[in-house]
Amino acid sequence: MHPSEVLFQGKRQPLLLPACDHYCGSEKLMRKSMALQQELGPVFDITFDCEDGAAAGNEAAHAQLVASLVNSEDNRFDRIGVRLHDIDSPHFVQDVVTIVGAAAAKLAYVVLPKPNGLDDVRRALEIINRVAVPNGRAALPVHVLIETHGALHEAYDIAALPQVECLSFGIMDFVSSHYGAIPAAAMRTPGQFTHPLVVRAKLEMVAACHAHGKVASHNVTTEIKDSAVVANDAQRAGAEFGFTRMWSIHPDQVKPIVKAFTPRLSEVNEATNILQEAMAANWGPIAQHGRLHDRASYRYYWTVLQRAKLAGLALPDSAAAIVNQTELH
Repeated sequence: MHPSEVLFQGKRQPLLLPACDHYCGSEKLMRKSMALQQELGPVFDITFDCEDGAAAGNEAAHAQLVASLVNSEDNRFDRIGVRLHDIDSPHFVQDVVTIVGAAAAKLAYVVLPKPNGLDDVRRALEIINRVAVPNGRAALPVHVLIETHGALHEAYDIAALPQVECLSFGIMDFVSSHYGAIPAAAMRTPGQFTHPLVVRAKLEMVAACHAHGKVASHNVTTEIKDSAVVANDAQRAGAEFGFTRMWSIHPDQVKPIVKAFTPRLSEVNEATNILQEAMAANWGPIAQHGRLHDRASYRYYWTVLQRAKLAGLALPDSAAAIVNQTELH
């Protein structure tokens, strides 16, 4: 027996997505991002933006452009999603009809911004599915931005929706919604990791994700010239807050984010050794270096190998064998 069979025993395995979600909203930047994805491989996702990151006043033509790029040969890995307008925008239905209607089969996901709670997400899902299903996509994955008080309050229920695979924290809208009660410094480091209301919001959203096996995506770093700041934010988001994914808004942010969320080679080697001994023991408890391991810890180490592979890390032969054998079962 292999990890996917014995460790989860029929339960839904936690979702894993590329660690970086790169946003872009102009044709020039969208094409540049696709070229970078072709160069690096599907180690990061691209989100074409129809909302805040796109120019206003030309929404219909922009939606048509997005659909054509998603359907183009340059979308080599089918790891491009789209942020739609919010559910109350007059452009939301137009986005869905134009983009989902034309590119349902190729879209990796759609992103819903600014929902005020569970009802808004359900309403949006109904409209999306009304277009996606007749176009051959029965359950188009949906990512939900948590950036309002209502969405944060109902984050647990939103994460429980089967079609939702990711919650993403929108720090700037969240801070702005407090109308000055949270200082602007809380939108960036170090304040974003220390202000009690922002910390509470991040932790509640992440907890909701992990409770339902969904992906928690960290907010953007607005510093685009200093990659060390981006790397530090990504490292803290993962190590201190439990995020497994993060936004990028500049091509130079992609590599630092991917690297920060990629398991180190020492972690991969440790996971490989433990899982090899576990398989030899028919997944019973083992002792390694004076520490006891059983199926509870095996699930953790199995995920380490999955994350390493997703990030494009060259796995040792023994680790690759475990991952590949898992995929065959």
